[in-house]
Amino acid sequence: MHDDVEIPAGGRIEPTAFSDALSERYLAYALSTITSRSLPDVRDGLKPVHRRLLFAMRQLKLDPGQGFKKSARVVGDVMGKFHPHGDAAIYDAMVRLAQEFAMRYCLVEGQGNFGNIDGDNAAAMRYTEARMTEVARLLLDGIDEDAVDFRPTYDGESEEPTLLPAGIPNLLANGAQGIAVGMATSIPPHNIIELADASLHLIKHPNASIETLLNYVKGPDFPTGGLLIEPADSIKDAYSTGRGGFRVRAKWEVETEKGGAWQIVITEIPYQVQKSRLIERLAEMLQAKRLPVLADIRDESAEDIRIVLEPKSRRLEAEVVMESLFKLTDFEMRVPLNLNVLDADGRPVVMNLREALNAWLVHRRVVLQRRSHHRLGKIASRLEVLDGYLIVFLNIDEVIAIIREADHPRDELMRRFGLNENQANAVLDMRLRSLRRLEEMALRTERDKLAAEQDDLNALLGDEARQWSFIASQIKDMKDTFIKADHRKTILAEAPKIDFDPTEILVEREAITVICSANGWIRAMRGHQDLDSDFKYKEGDSAGHVLHAETTDKILLFADNGRFYTLSGDKLPRGRGFGEPVSLMVDLPADSDIVKLVRAGDGKMLVAASTGHGLVVDMQGTLAQTRNGKQVLNLAGSARAVACAIVAGDMVASVGVNRKLIVFDLEEVPEMGRGKGVILQRFKDGGLADVTVFDKAKGLSWQAGGGRVRTEPDLSTWLARRGGSGKLPPNGFPRPAKFTKS
Repeated sequence: MHDDVEIPAGGRIEPTAFSDALSERYLAYALSTITSRSLPDVRDGLKPVHRRLLFAMRQLKLDPGQGFKKSARVVGDVMGKFHPHGDAAIYDAMVRLAQEFAMRYCLVEGQGNFGNIDGDNAAAMRYTEARMTEVARLLLDGIDEDAVDFRPTYDGESEEPTLLPAGIPNLLANGAQGIAVGMATSIPPHNIIELADASLHLIKHPNASIETLLNYVKGPDFPTGGLLIEPADSIKDAYSTGRGGFRVRAKWEVETEKGGAWQIVITEIPYQVQKSRLIERLAEMLQAKRLPVLADIRDESAEDIRIVLEPKSRRLEAEVVMESLFKLTDFEMRVPLNLNVLDADGRPVVMNLREALNAWLVHRRVVLQRRSHHRLGKIASRLEVLDGYLIVFLNIDEVIAIIREADHPRDELMRRFGLNENQANAVLDMRLRSLRRLEEMALRTERDKLAAEQDDLNALLGDEARQWSFIASQIKDMKDTFIKADHRKTILAEAPKIDFDPTEILVEREAITVICSANGWIRAMRGHQDLDSDFKYKEGDSAGHVLHAETTDKILLFADNGRFYTLSGDKLPRGRGFGEPVSLMVDLPADSDIVKLVRAGDGKMLVAASTGHGLVVDMQGTLAQTRNGKQVLNLAGSARAVACAIVAGDMVASVGVNRKLIVFDLEEVPEMGRGKGVILQRFKDGGLADVTVFDKAKGLSWQAGGGRVRTEPDLSTWLARRGGSGKLPPNGFPRPAKFTKS
């Protein structure tokens, strides 16, 4: 602490830890950012900058139907009177309120260049002009009737509204985006007709379930249209918790040309996707050959979006082409939902759909009550004046004389006729000509009409049911304002279930025979060759694994390290040579041997280790997306994977190196995605040699000498529970112990 610090009169200096002072100031900054900048109010759905923009435009009389004024005028008023921030930030906020592709219901009508869906910026504010829309007028309706609170501006020279009356559910209708300190909000836009219907239902049933409300609110409705393909359960969960997301796709159609050629035309793109950036990214991917389904991309957009996609081949199906593009490009986007808003007390809270709509309805009731009280005050003041006028009418000649002759006519009027100060002032403010024209019947009619309105307002304020009925009528009127021109732009749809690999769409289906040598050299021969053929191998190499497949297939390679590796049938080396080492295609360790080659399908497999442990796995779950493969069978110490059998039956046969055989039910082996598995067979020495799965009714078969297949129908000798040691196999069982050749 410095000795030369001057302490203001009445002030004092208190010692404070630096960490405490820093925490206090950071908290103040965070709260300021949350409440005064980043999060919208649940009642009017606006942030302070948007609220100030609309209020400033109203003060400038930029009502719908009035003339436009320079945007710079509006920005200047906002910055000078209400919002002490940079003009660029204010103008950007104003521009967004005028963009039809950004706002579901624009609050500002712009004249000039206000940007476009390509991502181009708006012209400078000195060139553009603006005024409010009818939607903005509905948000401000009643602001002069004490409908909301006002607070002093930052410099104390004037006042600004703390929120707007909000004649529409703007929070959900237009949505909101914002990032605060430690939190964020992301609310997509919705259809105002659907919100109105949901609100009307909530008035009758305040505790309506989210599921019921979703009968009215089908989901987000984006200004750019598109297809909403999010499942119903996911939509329900998002609106129930206030957190979630929605999958939105581009809208497309097929145009057929002469000669059978066709092309895809994109007419709508997902919300907040810049079209120029999307086209640029597509062109880059096309040049890099990452879009095998497309031959060309053209942007033929004018006022409407028209993106033309030419397929690589006519034989492709349009649905397949688009599904591949949805997976690889921004033609499909996920729009997040985080309904984090400021409640009526100014606290940030995540609300669900019902809570957000109820908060708006409660606000509308408060506005109704405040406007009614304000109107009652106006009526009381007018009735007071009318009573004074009636007294004047009955004594008009004397009143005129007092006005003309008295030194203090107001005091004399008050004394002579019992008028109060307001009544006397009203009489004196009238022209004498008007005094002569006063008609008693007209005065009494006006008084009676106001008295009836007064009674009706008092009855309204004393009856909650009448208040909600009045709010419902306001919502219906608001709905009628939009219903003729407002239709849902985002269509609800379901994504087609097409199982494909976009990188292999163009692969010609062709029968092949996959041959893998004992040393791991692999190749593919055209057609389905006889698996027992005498294939040629490199000198010092020998037969390993052979199977039939197709070029469109995935080939699963199971190694003794317990990992599955995935090979593409069309990428296997072809020709009359010996092929290539598998290690060039996948990251198979040099000390690992191949246990089995399997054609991937929808079936299941039983894999087993030398320790006698095994488990059942789903084929699709073993497919790997990388060269490193996928670990399925966990191994410890010196254990190795030794067997892989296709599940085609209800029984399991296991045989050890010691030639002990055991048979048990397949149901005893659990299906797992990955693990060590369970004990199939126990051993004192040697370990597991092979396993197979077979149909009990058909018996156990194995490969005997001379290419013969032997079947044993009676397995009672070897039938036991899983985990037994087994018994010696029937005479003639192969050495070494194997059920089939690879």
